[in-house]
Amino acid sequence: MLNAQTPPHVKRQRFREKLESGELLRFPGAFNPLSARLIERKGFEGVYISGAVLSADLGLPDIGLTTLTEVADRAAQIARTTELPAIVDADTGFGETMNVARTIQTLEDAGLAGCHIEDQVNPKRCGHLDGK
Repeated sequence: MLNAQTPPHVKRQRFREKLESGELLRFPGAFNPLSARLIERKGFEGVYISGAVLSADLGLPDIGLTTLTEVADRAAQIARTTELPAIVDADTGFGETMNVARTIQTLEDAGLAGCHIEDQVNPKRCGHLDGK
């Protein structure tokens, strides 16, 4: 599998344009580069990279144990293989305000078109688990 021909800055621009259009965008979850290519082949508008799936892939529960490096590395592997914009679950941003700024820069450097960050600080309580 070769890398995508579309550079990340173009993917980001296309993603912004699609967001501004108000159309429904479908971003199925990709857990590896192959699944991202299949999502692209089926005609979806983008790729979503789930924090819960990344945690499970590493054999960890989804309670904030993954590191920025682990998330960025896997997200980069996925993002670089598809022509589609990819967004990733950036958990709680991996720390305080300065850490969040570094997280955003790292994910941008990894080729992501966007991310989302939890509305809570560590230790987070996942909505799909008991106790939230």
